[in-house]
Amino acid sequence: MKRHPIQSPFLYFLLFMLCNFQLMGQNDTIVLKNKDKLVGEIKQMEKGVLTVETDYSEDDFTITWVEVGEILSSQSYLITLSDGRRISGTIHTIDDHFGKVLIKGDGEEFEADISDIVFLKAVKSSFKSRLTASLSVGFNYTKSNNLSQFTVRSTISYTTFRWLLTGSYNSVRSNQDNVSETHRTDANVTYKYFMNKNRYYELTSAWLSNDEQLLKLRTTIRSGLGQYFIRNNKLYLGAGVGLAWNNEQFIPEANQSVQNSMEAYGAVVFNMFDVKDFSLNTSLAVYPSLTEGSRIRCDYTLDLKYDLPLDFFIKLGLTYNYDSKPVAGASTSDYIFQTTFGWEFN
Repeated sequence: MKRHPIQSPFLYFLLFMLCNFQLMGQNDTIVLKNKDKLVGEIKQMEKGVLTVETDYSEDDFTITWVEVGEILSSQSYLITLSDGRRISGTIHTIDDHFGKVLIKGDGEEFEADISDIVFLKAVKSSFKSRLTASLSVGFNYTKSNNLSQFTVRSTISYTTFRWLLTGSYNSVRSNQDNVSETHRTDANVTYKYFMNKNRYYELTSAWLSNDEQLLKLRTTIRSGLGQYFIRNNKLYLGAGVGLAWNNEQFIPEANQSVQNSMEAYGAVVFNMFDVKDFSLNTSLAVYPSLTEGSRIRCDYTLDLKYDLPLDFFIKLGLTYNYDSKPVAGASTSDYIFQTTFGWEFN
């Protein structure tokens, strides 16, 4: 068979370009403390876990951050250090300095220990790359009294260099023979703007509806300042204070329609995420009223999650609300305990 002279060089050129495209998407190298190497594309490091995408696996690799000794990368990242500094720039290991990296960005250049990095995210322009979400559901049924209960627990967050937007939605609905349907729903949206030295500004809007406290809808809008006192690759602990406005609408049985009040608030949040496949997230907010004498409210949440393969998980959730001066006929407290199975997107 006669071969055209241009055919062979063209094939060589095509193979060369394909190899280059392949390498362009695999331009990061991670060396572990045991000297194992992984080549791929760093996506992010959050809560002590590094996520790396590779061409030779359908699933992303996840690596415990404390096991990383060297990083070679040409990408730009959003970087947060344990002392609260936030930098947008590049990062790579210093020659012959295992465990040390050089960070360049925002007009500065400095050395840091890899262990000092508590958050790392590749800078992407797409909306999807900055989004994380989870959804878990549960269902219980008892034949003896035809009791059915459906529960939902969900979260969503969007991260940029300077701010974070998060939201959650939790709901429980119960149906039983000869008993009116009962429900409880809570949701919130929180905006955080991060400042230096692990400080942040917070604006939160929260909603609560439950039959136990005769609440048709409680809307709480709060604004204040906070700080992370501990923030590393195993856990973080933070607290904030500020002011809140509270609007409450009651169901007809309460014989009261609307109530408004002004409150102060203090909040504490604790998140532990480096216990193998377990993570713990808990928060407590206390609201002493400024317009209603001796009234105090408390909101408490706790989530214990166990990670399964393929981004599935099992979650145990507790939400508790307390009001020292509820509307007449209502209970001072209400709580739900949820066991759900879900999936996480990030």
